[in-house]
Amino acid sequence: MSFCPKCRGDVAQGDQFCSRCGFAITTKLLGSGIIIVTTPTVPGHRIKKVMGIVTGLTARTRGMGGKFVAGIQSMLGGEVSAFTSEIEKARREAMKRMTDKAKKLSANAVIGLDIETSDVLQGTILISATGTAVIIEPG
Repeated sequence: MSFCPKCRGDVAQGDQFCSRCGFAITTKLLGSGIIIVTTPTVPGHRIKKVMGIVTGLTARTRGMGGKFVAGIQSMLGGEVSAFTSEIEKARREAMKRMTDKAKKLSANAVIGLDIETSDVLQGTILISATGTAVIIEPG
C-alpha cells in the first residue's frame, strides 16, 4: 500500500488512479507512457489541447489448427478460448497502434476510448480502437 501524492489517500499496488481524488498515480499503459480512458476527461487533470482523433486497426483470423480447436470447443459448449485469446491480442495491438499515433501527435493522453469489433470476411474479425488524443496537465 502506498499513498497518493495529491491527497495522501491509500493507493493499492498497480492502481493507475487514486480512488479518493482521481489523481493519476502512474501513466503507464502498454508501456506507452500515455494515459488512456474511456471517459471524456481524466480525473485530477484538465485538457490543455486537443490534438485530434486517433485510431488503431487490426484484422485477425485463426489458422486451421485454431479453427479445429474452436470447433471442438463450440460443440462442447462454453467459452471458445481459442478465439478469446486471439481477440485479446488483437485488442492490445489495436490500442498500441492508436497510442503510437497519439505519441506522434505529441499527446500524453487519449480520452473517449471506444473499441469496436466487426466481421470483415467469414472467420476474419476487425478490431478498431478509436479515441481523442489530448495534452493534459494536473489541475
